[in-house]
Parts: sequence; structure tokens; C-alpha cells
Amino acid sequence: MSRIGKMPIEIPKGVDIKIEDGNTVTVKGPKGALTQKFSTDMTIKIEDGQIVIKRPSDLKRHKAFHGLTRSLINNMVIGVSEGFKKELEINGVGYRAQLQGKTLVLSLGYSHPVEMIPPEGITIELPTQTKIIVSGYDKQAVGEFAATIRSKKKPEPYLGKGIKYAGERIRRKEGKTGA
Repeated sequence: MSRIGKMPIEIPKGVDIKIEDGNTVTVKGPKGALTQKFSTDMTIKIEDGQIVIKRPSDLKRHKAFHGLTRSLINNMVIGVSEGFKKELEINGVGYRAQLQGKTLVLSLGYSHPVEMIPPEGITIELPTQTKIIVSGYDKQAVGEFAATIRSKKKPEPYLGKGIKYAGERIRRKEGKTGA
């Protein structure tokens, strides 16, 4: 058995789940609603206030889908009830972030400011000019938008300037030595 796949998913209060034909799962909660279609090989049921996923056989493909399906449904349930967030830090002299309405404006040492509009369901907070918090109810969208922000100026190994995730360690290199 898949260790992750066999664990049931608790349904928190305020979360409504519908399982339709073709294994289409719709999860609605206080933060929003998510819908996703899963493999028809898996059996998805609601039993005693929990979601249970079962697989038909021990084929390698079924084992892989078992854990994947459980993880994706769990992320949907957590997303609509609590939400997800990623924190980014900006390092460098003159590097900063601003919000103009919903648009994120980044000053990263280029000749022009970098403007980014977050997709639907994603919110951006700026506690300071060098800290960005990306939050939302869809884990994939939050991670993807945070990665897009980071890709605008990845941290470089000599001075550590750029945008990095909070808690990320930058592998530093030694500069040239005078001979």
C-alpha cells in the first residue's frame, strides 16, 4: 500500500466536497472553490466525514496515482480552508518592491521597473519593501507565481543579490583573488 495514499483526508468544518462521475472532485470552502478531474482508475469516496482513495491493483502506475490523487485532494481541502503562502526576500542595494493597486512593481537594478499582475485568486502583501508574501487557495498557482517573481532576478552566488525564498540558502562563491 502507498503510505500516503492509504491515509484518509479529514474534511474540516465549512468545506463542502462533491464527487461527480468521471472522478471530478469539487471542493468549496471559505477561501474559494477548486475543481479537478482525476484518473478514473482510482475510487474516491466519502466515508464518516473523511475522503478515502482506493486503487484497483498493485500495478506501478496505480501505486503512483494512488499517492498523487490523495496529495492533490488534500492540497485542495487545505487550500480552500486555510490557504497557502510563499515568502520571498529581496537582497541588494536599491532593490525593492511596491504595490500599485494590484500590480507588483519591482525595482531590480534594470533600466526599467518590472511590473507583474497576479493571476485570479492570488494576493500579494508587502510588509516591508524587501519582503513579498504571495498567498492564495490554489497551491500550484501560488508556487508558480512565486517562482515567476523569483525568476526576474535570481540570487547570484558572489554577492547574494536578487530575489530568494525566505529560508533559502544561497551557495556562495569566493571572488577573484589578486595575484
